[in-house]
Amino acid sequence: MVTGASGGVGRAVVRELGKQGAKVALLARGTTGLGAAAVDVGAAGGVGQVYETDMADYEQVRDAAERIETEMGPISVWINTAFSTVFARFTDISPAEYERTTQVTYLGYVWGTKVALDLMGPRNQGAIVQVGSALAQRSIPLQSAYCGAKHAIQGFTESVRTELMADGSNVKITVVQLPAVNTPQFEWVLSKLRKHPQPVPPIYQPEVAARAVVFAAEHPERKEYWVGGMTAATLMAQRVAPALVDRYLARTGVQSQQTDEKPPSGVSNLWEPADDDTDYGAHGTFDRRSTMRSPQLWLSQHRRPILLGLAGGAAAGALALLRRR
Repeated sequence: MVTGASGGVGRAVVRELGKQGAKVALLARGTTGLGAAAVDVGAAGGVGQVYETDMADYEQVRDAAERIETEMGPISVWINTAFSTVFARFTDISPAEYERTTQVTYLGYVWGTKVALDLMGPRNQGAIVQVGSALAQRSIPLQSAYCGAKHAIQGFTESVRTELMADGSNVKITVVQLPAVNTPQFEWVLSKLRKHPQPVPPIYQPEVAARAVVFAAEHPERKEYWVGGMTAATLMAQRVAPALVDRYLARTGVQSQQTDEKPPSGVSNLWEPADDDTDYGAHGTFDRRSTMRSPQLWLSQHRRPILLGLAGGAAAGALALLRRR
């Protein structure tokens, strides 16, 4: 079950699941993007079925999940990806825009998690993956609505995880903190900037994020995954010297999120889906500046054998030194 499945990271995730022959329920609002995503899943080797849903509406989310379980079988993995936002200074965002962003980006995850647990809890099995961001722990300018929602998701998820642990539940919940990703969001989210918004470099292709999300779904026992060297560097810097990061972002954060081009006009998915007539796909317009590789992700996914190998090497070295002595 993947929310936000019609575009961006969600679209890349369902393609990755399709490669594994999975049955994938696709949730989003835009009919064109959802239909194309279902075709992608089938072409990759899986089965995709469309459920048009506004994640800000709990009743719609619950009804969709009930239909999925009836038509496709029990939901074993629930992946929350759907979001919206406003690129603007906080003082330029209206109360209605802020409320809508929070409903979609934060409450959408809450409603998805609640429905997933209502279904998985009695079966005592399942995995929930929250697709997060480095901005869940380190906020930046021009994205107060998004950062606030992602911080809220982080706190909410930590609370739910401890409740599941206290109950001895076999249902697992994990978070994947993403870096800047080349997705269509920079074309379709509401922007009040003077220039075209862009992800803060370095930029990764959505397939990198998708591989991390699917890996997390298969290994949900870890509470958190970091994707990209910049994500790791940012989160570590935030822990060590947050005031220094504040000053750095105050100096560079506004300019680094804008290109020299004019902002997109006439498209915004805050109130209505942007892809009713257009399939935006997984990629944004920054392909030439984006990478398909993340050595840090590979190290993160294989950290146990790496640590065991290092420990074994150290032990062997110590034993050889003792023998020489």
